[in-house]
Amino acid sequence: MGWGGSNMIIFGVALLSICMLIGVIVGDALGGLMGVEANVGGVGVSMLLLVLAVDYLKKKNKLQVKSEEGIAFWGGIYIPIVVAMSAQQNVVAALDGGGMALLAGVVVVVVGFLSIPFISRIGEKAKVKEQEIELSILPKEQVK
Repeated sequence: MGWGGSNMIIFGVALLSICMLIGVIVGDALGGLMGVEANVGGVGVSMLLLVLAVDYLKKKNKLQVKSEEGIAFWGGIYIPIVVAMSAQQNVVAALDGGGMALLAGVVVVVVGFLSIPFISRIGEKAKVKEQEIELSILPKEQVK
């Protein structure tokens, strides 16, 4: 019996673990190639592998619904933790790196905030076009 009197089964952990291990190996190798004693991009590689693997398994109908839900659950927990850890490391590195690193961080954040209105317009154009298509299909007496 598990917690609360029901069986608790963990699905999708093997696929997540394999992707994470490959990401760590690739990230460490990239760090070594760059001459940095750190994992460079390993988390990104692992998440990309996870997305590609899940997509491949879905297309081949080899991914069970429970496994898909388990992967989504563990991915949802994993991402915020890694983002928080890397954000802390980035702040420490930026303070050690001096003014240029801080300036680069501020510029990236400002550009990100300024790009939000442009990105949001992309979705609006598609929505308006979709509404126009729906209205063109309806009989004229239903269009107001």
